[in-house]
Amino acid sequence: MLDGLLDLSLWGYVVATLLFTQLTIASVTIFLHRNQAHKAVELHPLVSHIFRFWLWLSTGIRTKEWVAIHRKHHAKCETTEDPHSPQILGLKKLLLEGAELYQKEARNSATIKNYGMGTPDDWLERKIYFPFNRYGNYTMLLIDVALFGVVGITIWAIQMMWIPIWAAGVVNGIGHYFGYRNYEVKDASTNIVPWGVFIGGEELHNNHHTYPNSAKLSSKWWEFDMGWFYIRLLSIVGLAKVKQVAPKPVMGPPKPVVDVDNLRAIIRNRFQVMARYSRDVLKPVIGEELNKSNLKSQQLLKRAKKLLIRDVNLLSDNSKQKLQDLLDENEKLKLVYAYKQRLQEIWSQTDMSHENLLKALQEWCKQAESAGVKALEDFAQSIRRYTINQAN
Repeated sequence: MLDGLLDLSLWGYVVATLLFTQLTIASVTIFLHRNQAHKAVELHPLVSHIFRFWLWLSTGIRTKEWVAIHRKHHAKCETTEDPHSPQILGLKKLLLEGAELYQKEARNSATIKNYGMGTPDDWLERKIYFPFNRYGNYTMLLIDVALFGVVGITIWAIQMMWIPIWAAGVVNGIGHYFGYRNYEVKDASTNIVPWGVFIGGEELHNNHHTYPNSAKLSSKWWEFDMGWFYIRLLSIVGLAKVKQVAPKPVMGPPKPVVDVDNLRAIIRNRFQVMARYSRDVLKPVIGEELNKSNLKSQQLLKRAKKLLIRDVNLLSDNSKQKLQDLLDENEKLKLVYAYKQRLQEIWSQTDMSHENLLKALQEWCKQAESAGVKALEDFAQSIRRYTINQAN
């Protein structure tokens, strides 16, 4: 009786626990996140109901609340209205009280009303999942004890802690504090690896904040998105349909002058364009300046290297001063940094017509190609190769 219906070895219990927690994180990342919050993937009703039922058993999460809080996080990211920003509340609070912050925001009726639209509102949601959300956890405890005996209590405890620790703590906390960034978005989101096996690809948080409506969270060839792997499997058997993924730059033959097609492609792929600018212009120029600088200037360059790449909105006053000191010391870096800022400003002018945007981009390219910096000149010429993939 102490062993339950399944008399497993130690490793058997470990595997069972991992299977249960994997189903939980798959339910969160595929159903709650990519399907419900961002509508990036369409799920067969049977799959949706399985995910909803498992979430009721293993987390007690109410779909409307989770979706509303997550959407508000994107809308108010890194502000005082963000439900869970470590930049505002501190990393320690997110790691230790992430679940409590979620519960607090779930009691905010305005958040649920304004951001929870389009979530399930059927009989099951109204009569069972929403009003009796905690009863699912108790049912899961009974199932675990029946299957695994006394060990089932430990397995149940791990299940209950899985989402608060990995999602509320690691993704929402560390994912906005430590890690690497593929794209310089205006929030502090980062990618953290190699935790994909544990949290279903949610660790690729910077990629997600760059393209929130993409069903695929991985960007680099070496990044692995477990949730995307599951979605592809479901797609193969007709149980899921991908609605949107992040755009990929398409390069064609260079045109004599930048045209509307180039402009559309640049705006569509602006985050990849700026990532390329950092890689192909800023970093080579920094390398050149390091080789010919004196010791004092080299130390300044090394300390401020990341500041040249980081979005200026995320820099503290102290960091901004360090950056300014670096630029004042080096005219070449000051030049390429100024061109970076000007390029970003082009697509930030939302009130400008396409005609004026095109003129601004053409003028940027013309000036960049004659600025006297080889890396900048090559990059400006590559602008004329960006095009729109008509298949998309």
